[in-house]
Amino acid sequence: MWLGPEEVLVANALWVTERANPFFVLQRRRGHGKGGGLTGLLVGTLDVVLDSSARVAPYRILHQTQDSQVYWTVACGSSRKEITKHWEWLENNLLQTLSIFDSEEDITTFVKGKIHGIIAEENKNLQPQGDEDPGKFKEAELKMRKQFGMPEGEKLVNYYSCSFWKGRVPRQGWLYLTVNHLCFYSFLLGKEVSLVVQWVDVTRLEKNATLLFPESIRVDTRDQELFFSMFLNIGETFKLMEQLANLAMRQLLDSEGFLEDKALPRPIRPHKNISALKRDLDARAKNECYRATFRLPKDERLDGHTGCTLWTPFNKLHIPGQMFISNNYICFASKEEDACRLIIPLREVTIVEKADSSSVLPSPLSISTKSKMTFLFANLKDRDFLVQRISDFLQKTPSKQLGGNTGGAKASIADPGPESFPAPREAPEPPTNPSSPLSSPPSFNTQEVPTASQGLLKVFQKNSPMEDLGAKGAKEKMKEESWSIHFFEYGRGMCMYRTAKTRELVLKGIPESLRGELWLLFSGAWNEMVTHPGYYAELVEKSMGKYSLATEEIERDLHRSMPEHPAFQNELGIAALRRVLTAYAFRNPTIGYCQAMNIVTSVLLLYGSEEEAFWLLVALCERMLPDYYNTRVVGALVDQGIFEELTRDILPRLSEKMQELGVISSISLSWFLTLFLSVMPFESAVVIVDCFFYEGIKVILQVALAVLDANMDQLLDCSDEGEAMTVLGRYLDNVVNRQSLSPPIPHLHALLTSGDDPPAEVDIFDLLKVSYEKFSSLRADDIEQMRFKQRLKVIQSLEDTAKRSVVRAIPGDIGFSIEELEDLYMVFKAKHLASQYWGGSRSAAIHRDPSLPYLEQYRIDASQFRELFASLTPWACGSHTPVLAGRMFRLLDQNKDSLINFKEFVTGMSGMYHGDLTEKLKALYKLHLPPALIPEEAESALEATHYFTEDSSSEASPLASDLDLFLPWEAQAAPAQEQQGGSGNEDAQERREEKGTSPPDYRHYLRLWAKEKEAQKETIKDLPKMNQEQFIELCKTLYNMFSEDPMEQDLYHAIATVASLLLRIGEVGKKFSARTAKKPRDGAHSGDHNSATEEEEPPIAKPHQDPTRECHPPAAGDTHLGKALHDSHVVAEGGSGEGQGSPSLLLSDDETKDDMSMSSYSVVSTGSLQCEDLTDDTVLVGGEACSPTATSRIGGTVDTDWCISFEQILASILTESVLVNFFEKRVDIRLKIKDQKKVERQFSTSSDHEPPGVSG
Repeated sequence: MWLGPEEVLVANALWVTERANPFFVLQRRRGHGKGGGLTGLLVGTLDVVLDSSARVAPYRILHQTQDSQVYWTVACGSSRKEITKHWEWLENNLLQTLSIFDSEEDITTFVKGKIHGIIAEENKNLQPQGDEDPGKFKEAELKMRKQFGMPEGEKLVNYYSCSFWKGRVPRQGWLYLTVNHLCFYSFLLGKEVSLVVQWVDVTRLEKNATLLFPESIRVDTRDQELFFSMFLNIGETFKLMEQLANLAMRQLLDSEGFLEDKALPRPIRPHKNISALKRDLDARAKNECYRATFRLPKDERLDGHTGCTLWTPFNKLHIPGQMFISNNYICFASKEEDACRLIIPLREVTIVEKADSSSVLPSPLSISTKSKMTFLFANLKDRDFLVQRISDFLQKTPSKQLGGNTGGAKASIADPGPESFPAPREAPEPPTNPSSPLSSPPSFNTQEVPTASQGLLKVFQKNSPMEDLGAKGAKEKMKEESWSIHFFEYGRGMCMYRTAKTRELVLKGIPESLRGELWLLFSGAWNEMVTHPGYYAELVEKSMGKYSLATEEIERDLHRSMPEHPAFQNELGIAALRRVLTAYAFRNPTIGYCQAMNIVTSVLLLYGSEEEAFWLLVALCERMLPDYYNTRVVGALVDQGIFEELTRDILPRLSEKMQELGVISSISLSWFLTLFLSVMPFESAVVIVDCFFYEGIKVILQVALAVLDANMDQLLDCSDEGEAMTVLGRYLDNVVNRQSLSPPIPHLHALLTSGDDPPAEVDIFDLLKVSYEKFSSLRADDIEQMRFKQRLKVIQSLEDTAKRSVVRAIPGDIGFSIEELEDLYMVFKAKHLASQYWGGSRSAAIHRDPSLPYLEQYRIDASQFRELFASLTPWACGSHTPVLAGRMFRLLDQNKDSLINFKEFVTGMSGMYHGDLTEKLKALYKLHLPPALIPEEAESALEATHYFTEDSSSEASPLASDLDLFLPWEAQAAPAQEQQGGSGNEDAQERREEKGTSPPDYRHYLRLWAKEKEAQKETIKDLPKMNQEQFIELCKTLYNMFSEDPMEQDLYHAIATVASLLLRIGEVGKKFSARTAKKPRDGAHSGDHNSATEEEEPPIAKPHQDPTRECHPPAAGDTHLGKALHDSHVVAEGGSGEGQGSPSLLLSDDETKDDMSMSSYSVVSTGSLQCEDLTDDTVLVGGEACSPTATSRIGGTVDTDWCISFEQILASILTESVLVNFFEKRVDIRLKIKDQKKVERQFSTSSDHEPPGVSG
């Protein structure tokens, strides 16, 4: 490539001049190409350590003038071809022009101008991407691709200099972090280390410092541990590695590939070594942290943040902290964690103004809201720019009628339907304040149900005045009073100042009348609710009457949701719960419905209207408890892992005992999934939910630790798991809330754990107090860090479970060992994942559905199968291999959805690796019949269909995809026929659902399956016969298969003998059948040749063969071998190439061989034959069968009446021991898998070899 001219002072150090003229010099790096000896090794080492561009571009062109000592680089190249092209251009276009100049300065100026012009012209075409990545970075990306053989689609994120510890020796080199791989390369004095690890294979990633490794990063995969150290900035490197591993885990979890965020602001001056991707990932991390800190909607993007102070009127102080600005919010967080936090939605802002500066209050900014609150920020560094940004965002915020009730509706899915709520509010309350469920806009009134506007508790509680409730009522009144004072001092609604005082009040318990409102505020659900008016009503409308697996599960669980609570003992509560859960399943089909969601939602409905409960559920499932409620409850398992880790650190003695009893995993899952609601009396658990909405998962972990701590002595005395569970169950049943207004609801769990001596009651507020006193050291960012570590473990262990399940689902007669199947599964999965990151528009289940059975989750398409087939097949056929792979794919893809799963893939592989000669030949034979072989013309396809489907059972098995490869043909053709009417995918889906909903069908399927399994053992006579063109294709495949075998010549002679013999057998059979049968027989498959027409009949092929005809129509294929066989062998008298069913393969006169060559069969071969040159290298003849009719014909045609059976092919091959040995030879698939992994770069490999004199 052309380079902007730069000065080079010492032109010949480390470079060898290869060409020169008066103005330019072409040089090669020492040690590159021809052996460089010790100098080459030293130069290679220097290049790697110093990250020299010579590693990727070992050729360069310098401009020089005769009297000057200064050289200028003008071009570099990674190959001799590239640099020669540049050199020739310079010689042809510049040399003559330069010889005219007198002054050397003018020459140099002209050359520099010309080169800059070329570069500008090249860049003009690449302008859209031109400003993406800096030049230095592009060079590094080029090195990475060249060094590790990565495709264009693999994007480099960043690269770092570091050491890799190989044994006890550190190898200095470069670590390249790409979106999907971690790569390392080092070349020191001839010792090369090249390492590639896929992020999806990483099982552990941590930063640690030991005596052996000074501050290092440890990366573990399933089969190796890698240590990297000596980083310049280990913190940044580790953070980036964490992000990339996290993305990979996300990909395994829900098939979400990495998408570059195009909406990010572009920097004015790109940093020298920062790629666009790195900026993207940094911005992503900041956005996630910002949204989590302030509980903002998922689409909120941080625009920037700046240091400032906030005037807090409640304590008359200027609190230092950070102001954050995004497209819809202004937020503030104090430096001191609990001092103050503030969220101002831009939809509430009325005035933003710059106040007058003073020495006390430098550059102040005042922001006023609709709720008559004013916030004063000061000490802003760039106030004018900040005000401009805020005003830009304010302009984009839609102005709202009626006091902004409906918020920023730009994120709304659709306009509210005719039945959604009217815009005006009935309550005079300001809209910023979700003051109570009653004053919320009723967005669901399709049936005017009470739950559309208020919580179930309001509906079911008698309106008895609080005075009647005695001390409890007085306590509740005091709580309400405290909150009123708090609202007066700190503000109410979204813009409330949140301080340590707020947390204190939450810990004392939220009064029931305010619970719904405060849950909405603290969770951030209020923001989403007011910006999506009518969304819930619309979802309810859409989902009504719709049936799915989720709705079936919801119906099953409705009556199990708090059955002890009066609100759910009647249809009103049940119907509200049904609507909320169904609407959520409709909104988020990837989660749909998961057990435990019903329990949590029923509690939300008690304190809020249906719409409020819906948005609280959204906040829980999508933000506060990520991945909790998916099919594999990954999030809950991750937090359970954190809980185990914390127990180990904080309660080590107990942890050992619990591990021994195996208790933690069985008890804690329900604690996390239902936020203690299913294991504690309702009125106590709801207090924990109050704290959870304010503090997040930290509270649940603290309470769980406090529960273990309180029961430590009893748990240490337990002898088994059951006893420990009883201890904890009884303790939790006796956690009471003495301040609760509602009468205690009997807890079902308590009935199971009652004993002789009930344990002492524990007050929930005491338990919370203890949990904060003892375990409050937990911080949100520490929990996130631990979540990452546990997520790696959990997802990888789930992947291992999936692998074991899939391997177990493979029938025992497949022939591969468990280890081989596991290796094959890893290769298959890697191929599927590769399609996700490099596949572009590939169809291969790019959006994998984790809810499918494990076996169906990873599937590959035809192009991926071709790649795997080429590297794993024992039948390598050179350039013919992709053709064979395509046929195998069509044979395996029985539901015709152009994808195959692992079971089908293994079945195909097994056919080539296992079984005796007959089984292997049977597999090969089927690859040369439809549907594996595609006919060229529609008529041929039609006839083939008639032939195959005539005798098929009318009741085709829906389990077709589960059949083995070697089923009799009738059994395989039926599903194909069944699917012609519609999309294969839909049919398969319908059949799956059918299977799931009607149990009696199982018996029917089992009977069918048993029949099919029996049929599998039937004789080989069930295989249909092969016509001449298919036979020619089979011979061609065999020739290609033998081309690289050590016994090549012997195999060629053997196959020539067999092919000639079979051609004659086909001829004899045809004549015999022509004499004995005048009309088509009724028998279906009997193995003899009585189905051809009589000799007297005119030689015209019928447009549609009789369904009972045994000879197949010809199929399309490469005709080289056909030509060879026609040139050497007679064609039947009755055959004609003019029929519609037979595409004629006419040969030109010069291709027709002389009759002299037909005296006997012979093979003339020159080396290994490729299928293209078979006609030139091979003459295959069968002289004895020649007839005058054939030799007198002009050109050759395929004979449509000729056919041969599988038994005849098998019998002929058995006569040649060399062919028998070839097919019975054992091949070790594990060696193939090992090679394939190296080639594909889907596996961690490190090489440690000494290339002879080649530098890196």
